[in-house]
Amino acid sequence: MLMTAKNVDVLLVGGGVMSATLGMLLKQLDPTMTITLVERLDHVAHESTDGWNNAGTGHAGYCELNYTPEDQNGNISIDRALDINASFEVTLQFWSYLVEQGLLPKPTSFINPTAHQSFVWGDKDVKFLRERHKLLSAHHLFAEMQFSEAAEQIDEWMPLIMKERKADQAFAATRVSHGSDVDFGSLTRSMVGHLKDTENFDLLLKHSVQSLKKSKRGHWRVELEDEKTGEEKTLNAKFVFLGAGGGSLPLLQKSHIDESQGYGGFPVSGQWLVCRKPEIVKQHHSKVYGKAPSGAPPMSVPHLDTRIINGEPALLFGPFAGFTTKFLKEGSVFDLFSSVKRYNVAPMMAVGRDNMDLTRYLIAESFQSHKDRVASLRNFFPQASETDWALQDAGMRVQIIKKDAKGHGKLEFGTEIVAAKDGTLAALLGASPGASTAVQAMINVLERCFKDRLATPEWQARMKELVPSYGQSLINDGALLKRVRDRTLSTLQLR
Repeated sequence: MLMTAKNVDVLLVGGGVMSATLGMLLKQLDPTMTITLVERLDHVAHESTDGWNNAGTGHAGYCELNYTPEDQNGNISIDRALDINASFEVTLQFWSYLVEQGLLPKPTSFINPTAHQSFVWGDKDVKFLRERHKLLSAHHLFAEMQFSEAAEQIDEWMPLIMKERKADQAFAATRVSHGSDVDFGSLTRSMVGHLKDTENFDLLLKHSVQSLKKSKRGHWRVELEDEKTGEEKTLNAKFVFLGAGGGSLPLLQKSHIDESQGYGGFPVSGQWLVCRKPEIVKQHHSKVYGKAPSGAPPMSVPHLDTRIINGEPALLFGPFAGFTTKFLKEGSVFDLFSSVKRYNVAPMMAVGRDNMDLTRYLIAESFQSHKDRVASLRNFFPQASETDWALQDAGMRVQIIKKDAKGHGKLEFGTEIVAAKDGTLAALLGASPGASTAVQAMINVLERCFKDRLATPEWQARMKELVPSYGQSLINDGALLKRVRDRTLSTLQLR
C-alpha cells in the first residue's frame, strides 16, 4: 500500500540537546514553521544528553586543562579556551531569554552554581598551571580566575581534596566561582515539553530513520519505521538536521551528500565512579579537573565533579575511557564495522595505525579493577574508600575521523558541523565540548542552512532578542561581555 508522505519544513533526527536547541531557535524565529522531531528510543534525552552520560559539566574552559594545550617548547595556547568560553556565554544568553519568557522552568531545575577549579601537583604541572592562569586571567573572559599555591587557600576551595594530603608535595589550583553544573537531560526534556505544546510540532518516539533520499524538487524523502508497530511512514522535509550523537555519522552516510565523503568515527566508551553518600557529597561543591595521564585521549581528563541530576546531588569521578565498537549506548557492536565505506577506509586505517598507543590505553582502561579505579580517585580524594563508590556506565562518544590536507586520516577531538552545499541537510559530529556550546553550534547551522532568512531584518532583530551579543565578538569586546554576563549570572542565579 502506498503511504501518503507528510510535508514538513524541518525534520530533527535525535531527541538530544542539539535537536531541541535548534527546534527552540527556529520556533522563536518563525512560530509557523512545521517541525517534526524523530527519536529512536521511547523518550528524549536518553543517550549522550542524559545527565549520567557525560553531558553535565557546563564546559566553559575555566578548569579543563586540555583546552589550553602546551607545545614541546612550553608555549601554552589559550585560543580554544577563549572560543569555548565565548560559546558558552552565548548558550547562557539564550537560556536566560527562555527563563525570562517562562519557556523554561526555574533555573535550578537544570543549572546550579558550582565553582570550576583545576588542581595539579608536581613542579612541572604547577609551572604549567601558573603560566596558564597568567595568560587566561589577562583576558576579560577569564579575569575573575584565581590562582594559589598556598595549602590554606586551596584547602578552603576544595577541602575534600586537601584532606590529609601530604604537605611536602608541590601543588597549585585555580578557581572561577561563577561556574555551573548543568543537567542537560532535564533541560532538554523541558525544551521538548515546550515544543510539544506549540502548533505545527510533532514528536515521534520509537521511530527510526531507514533512508534519506533527495527528491528532484530538492526536498528530502525520509523513510521511517515505527519500532512499536512496524509501520512505515514517509516525510518530505525541506531541511533535515542529524543531531543523533554517535548515530549521526551512519545517518549522514545514508544521505550520500558529497560533504560526507571521507568521514569516519572512532568510538570511545566511558564509566564513572559515583558516590551518593550525603556525608561525603556535602564536603565537595565544585568541579575539579586535573591533567590527563600520559597516553590518554583529551576527553579523558580526570575530574571530581559535584553533579545534580534530576534534582539529586552526587559526586562523580572519571571518566574512565574504554574500547568499544558501538556508536550509541543503546547501539550495536557492529556500528563501527558498518560505518566503514570505500571513501573512508583509508583515513580510518591510517588513524588506527597512527593511534595504537591510544587503542592500547583504551583496552587497558576497560580491564581496570574497582581497586585500580579507586586508586586513581585517591589522587584527588586521598581518603576515598572503595565501599563508598560504585561504577556507573556513561555514554558513548564518537570522535571524528577525517582526511587532512594531504588526504591522510586525522583524529579530531572536537565537534564539527557537516552541511550540504545547498543548505538542505546538516549533521553534528564529534563530542566535547558538545552540549555546552549547543546554542552557538545551532546558530552556525542557521547561518549555513537558513542564511537567506537569517539575513532578513526580521530574523536579525529577533536573533538580537534571543542572544543580545549576536553578530558581535565576546572575545574582543570586554564591555559587551560584562553586560551579558551580569544579566545571565543574575537570571540563571549563578552568582
